[in-house]
Amino acid sequence: MFDPTTSKLGRSWLMFTTSIQIIRQNKKLLLFPIVTTVCSVVMMLFFVAPALLYPSGHALRELAHWQTLGHQLGLDFEGQRPAVHPNATFYGYLAVVYLVSMFTATFFNAAFYNEILKALAGQPVSVRSGLAFAWSRVHSILMWSLLAGVVGLIIKALEERFGFVGRLVMKFVGVVWSVASVFAIPVLVREGSTNPITTLRQSAAVLRKTWGESLAGYVGLTIGSWIMLVGSILFLAAAVGLTMVLHSPVPILLAIVVWLVGMFALAYLVGVAGHVYRCALYVYASEGVVPTPYSAEMMDAAWKIKKA
Repeated sequence: MFDPTTSKLGRSWLMFTTSIQIIRQNKKLLLFPIVTTVCSVVMMLFFVAPALLYPSGHALRELAHWQTLGHQLGLDFEGQRPAVHPNATFYGYLAVVYLVSMFTATFFNAAFYNEILKALAGQPVSVRSGLAFAWSRVHSILMWSLLAGVVGLIIKALEERFGFVGRLVMKFVGVVWSVASVFAIPVLVREGSTNPITTLRQSAAVLRKTWGESLAGYVGLTIGSWIMLVGSILFLAAAVGLTMVLHSPVPILLAIVVWLVGMFALAYLVGVAGHVYRCALYVYASEGVVPTPYSAEMMDAAWKIKKA
């Protein structure tokens, strides 16, 4: 009899379906990305408001208003050849927006991951309790956001300053940073250290234990999404055939609408499943606990923890 834990494809599909099972048992987890998106949009509107309310002496619908605002930021769009020389105000404004965005994303991810960890422990989850927890960790979140934001700004600035080879090197540095910090939020939730260097060090330590297995898990999620994508393409093909038989565009038009909605829902579900998988792997690697509903056999077969 075929054992799904004995093949890479089988293990990958099993990891995907298990992560989906956790989401089905804790449907409130699906609300966190929505809450994050809404709050991020509100935050961005807050920063866009100064541009809309800038006292230029002109109405918002007039081009002169935007030209005046651009001039204040070092962006002169008058004439045939617009001069684009951003000043310190412009860069400072972008830096503040970037750092605030980093804090917002980290805050809501901390709330999200806390509830995922509770779901893995068999505890009830809610948006309110997640946000309350994140607020209790606001100092740690702020310190990590500052470190991550400053590192991101430095990498971006050096990419723009160096030549082609330098940009490739800095992109590699950026990838290394992203990989090293992949478990930073679960560490922040569990440990609550206000020292971001300690958080990064602990994240890298977990990654060293699971190197290869964590990447394999994300491949598993990708395989699961691709299987569903192939199924959706077959669905479209059937709709095309029905359209040809009925000589009516209605079936294919309806199928396209259903397909687009389905692809959005699939991407959303796979994204949430990726977060669940990351937390499950972190719990198993850092605490040696098999999170529910994963089994010890599945975890040992798919995520063999490297010995120190």
